[in-house]
Amino acid sequence: MIDLRSDTVTKPTKEMREAAFNAEVGDDVYGEDPAVNKLEEEAAAVLGKEAALFVTSGTQGNQIAVLTHCRPGQELLLEAESHIFYYESGAVSALAGVQTRTIQGSRGAMDPQFVRSAIRPEDIHFPDTGLICLENTHNRAGGAVVPIENMKQIYEIGAENHIPVHVDGARLFNAAAALDVSVTDFTQYCDTVQVCLSKGLGAPVGSLLAGDKEFIVKARKWRKRLGGGLRQAGLIAAPAYVALTTMRERLFEDHHLARYFADALKNINGIQVVNEVETNIVVVDVANLQMGSQAFVNELEKQGVLAVTFGPTSVRFTTHHQVNKGDIERTIDFVAKISAVPSK
Repeated sequence: MIDLRSDTVTKPTKEMREAAFNAEVGDDVYGEDPAVNKLEEEAAAVLGKEAALFVTSGTQGNQIAVLTHCRPGQELLLEAESHIFYYESGAVSALAGVQTRTIQGSRGAMDPQFVRSAIRPEDIHFPDTGLICLENTHNRAGGAVVPIENMKQIYEIGAENHIPVHVDGARLFNAAAALDVSVTDFTQYCDTVQVCLSKGLGAPVGSLLAGDKEFIVKARKWRKRLGGGLRQAGLIAAPAYVALTTMRERLFEDHHLARYFADALKNINGIQVVNEVETNIVVVDVANLQMGSQAFVNELEKQGVLAVTFGPTSVRFTTHHQVNKGDIERTIDFVAKISAVPSK
């Protein structure tokens, strides 16, 4: 199977497997796992923050951030199709007791003036605005990179109003690779950030949450409350360290392959590429084939290709470490074959 469903399906490299096998371990709840400590120290340095916390997933990292920043009854500002709002099971309300106020963005980027106007004034009828969340890259915007200047303006608005800014940076390293800049060019404009290690970087499990030392002390307690206290976690932290330190430089390969794929798809009748491909995500619309997205995905699977529905007629493909040019060329041929068959 050629698996283009997500970069979450990546398999750990040989070096990661060896690191897991050879990891020196200890109880991380006591702060005694050398591999976890090494990973968190490196992550803080890479992300330009004082401290970092190893968590099991991006969703857990985001939820710990909301729980640490906010009080029950507050309001969270975020983009209307952001992952925290769209794909995290309503956890901010279920766990943190905060309500969301969504702002429709353009390619995942919220207009700073819309953010400013959404901040609640002091009034007994209104919830307090407790946090602003950004997502970069933005999944449902097709892996779009939220511009650094946009982040800067929103961060300054937050600071003016004493409201922290958290970045769901599950694919933030993809954003840095796309612009050929340091990840700290982005993270300088947020108070906290979550990055995934198990997507494009290929670690078997884990994400990182970073911020100042005081925040991470509080976040560690929230991780424990959520059942995320880790014991001999070096077995997963050691391969995560390999992912963080060796896999960032290869992300441009996924981006190049995605653009190659998108350019080829544009030449197939009935297929419309609907996103501007900046990173590793390609979204196509198949409405012109008189076919829904699920039917199209089913036909692809018969040919040995896995993709995911992204709306009634939209399909998402994601390139990653286990996908090569030959896989993409075969997928192009399969898409062309499906598109050439008259719909029933």
